[in-house]
Amino acid sequence: MSLIGLDIGTTGCKAIVFNEDGQILGQAAREYGISTPHPTWAEQDAEQVWRLAWDSLRAAVTQVQNDPPLALAISCHGEAVVPVDAAGRALRPAILGMDTRTIAENEWLAQTFGAENLFNRTGMPLHTINTLPKLLWLQKNEAEVWRSAHQFLLVEDFFLRRLGGAAVISHCLASRTQLYDLRAGGWAEDILSACNIDAARLARLAPPQGGVVDRLRPELAAELGLSTPPALVSGGHDQACAALGSGVIKPGLAMVSTGTAEVVEVAMDSPALAPALRDGGISVYRHAAPGLFLAMTLNHSGGLLLRWFRDTLCKWELEQARQSAADAYDLILAGAPAGPTGLLVLPHFAGSGTPWLDTRSKGAILGLTFADTPASIAKALVEGLTFELRVNLDLLRQAGVAITELHAVGGGARSNLWLQLKADICQTPLRVPRVTEAACLGAALLAGVGAGVYPDFATAVARTVAFARRVEPHPGQSAAYDRRFSVYRRLYPLLKPIVNPEEE
Repeated sequence: MSLIGLDIGTTGCKAIVFNEDGQILGQAAREYGISTPHPTWAEQDAEQVWRLAWDSLRAAVTQVQNDPPLALAISCHGEAVVPVDAAGRALRPAILGMDTRTIAENEWLAQTFGAENLFNRTGMPLHTINTLPKLLWLQKNEAEVWRSAHQFLLVEDFFLRRLGGAAVISHCLASRTQLYDLRAGGWAEDILSACNIDAARLARLAPPQGGVVDRLRPELAAELGLSTPPALVSGGHDQACAALGSGVIKPGLAMVSTGTAEVVEVAMDSPALAPALRDGGISVYRHAAPGLFLAMTLNHSGGLLLRWFRDTLCKWELEQARQSAADAYDLILAGAPAGPTGLLVLPHFAGSGTPWLDTRSKGAILGLTFADTPASIAKALVEGLTFELRVNLDLLRQAGVAITELHAVGGGARSNLWLQLKADICQTPLRVPRVTEAACLGAALLAGVGAGVYPDFATAVARTVAFARRVEPHPGQSAAYDRRFSVYRRLYPLLKPIVNPEEE
């Protein structure tokens, strides 16, 4: 009995078919772009994403022989808003989580509800990432879309609407909208009412414990060559699914996921809404595994920063990669200097995430000389991202969250250089799962538990999650990077008046 994990990311999607032991039977991936029609906007053609995701799903299932998929669940990026018509088709491009246009709406929310009250109710700090201010922006600026939309969906419910017919959202993903009462476990009706949002125009919440919510449309199953439509199971936020797929199912276990964004997830048995987490902008929400909660840090840039560098400034390496089937990033980083570079990078190319929460911040590269090469600059980008990661880990530890080990997943977990930098800079050992595409595996485990393949999540993880290796900090390099980190800590406060002049 095989299971499908369909991961819809910000810049690409991947469908993987696993067997019951977590072995990959078939997989396919597609990439797509982000539109920035205005400097602070980040949008995406939801219909194109649907077509490419379906194409990847069809390609993955085609590779599977004699083991038709029993169930499917979706892992997806959070907060993005897609207004749809009665047929479930997008009325405008999706507004992505990384979009920063909602500063005025957040100011209104702070005045109306209070930042502390909203955090205590929803687990989400005030930030442009949230779904709620995006809905308020649509109300104010696109009245016709607001009036004509049948529903306002996120990615999971948008896809389930197209795959099965009903728009259903997991409690995990719903709890990232700032519209969800974290302790009560449902839509926060008073917040919705004060914001003039009808709950009927949101997706239906899945059962709190997850499980089957629909079945694949027969005509779509036929396109996949399946006589029996697979069950559609409640999925979740991609980072929560990755936490599940990397074995983070006990309080205190933590994961670092390096994909388009870079995220740390720490599992908790209750929503610890500490003031230090609120002040640092660290969100708290429901785990994809029922009964647990997650504290999440976020750096919007992550792998997207390296992708920008690759696509914009490394055309030769890209062409060489196409001709030789080599990895473009390996070619770019070949010849990178040993030890710390002489550069410092502030990786705020899409504003800053936690803990600064400065949507107007900008990226910076300091210390350039004629001796620098694409390899030294690329390594400095990775160093800057990892320094930012340590800032967040230090904040979590200062708030009383113990982190002794990180499970490393996502595309960044394939880079030996980046893994060693994480261990050295963060002074924390890493464990690398055998399956680094943990979001897809986590979604498949949700599908498996929901469809009865596994009796519970502990059994599912024990059967499928294994670790390929462990990366320990190198004492000499850790000491060298610790000195550089003390300089990095001062970088954002010093540069803020320059990169964010509107705050003067």
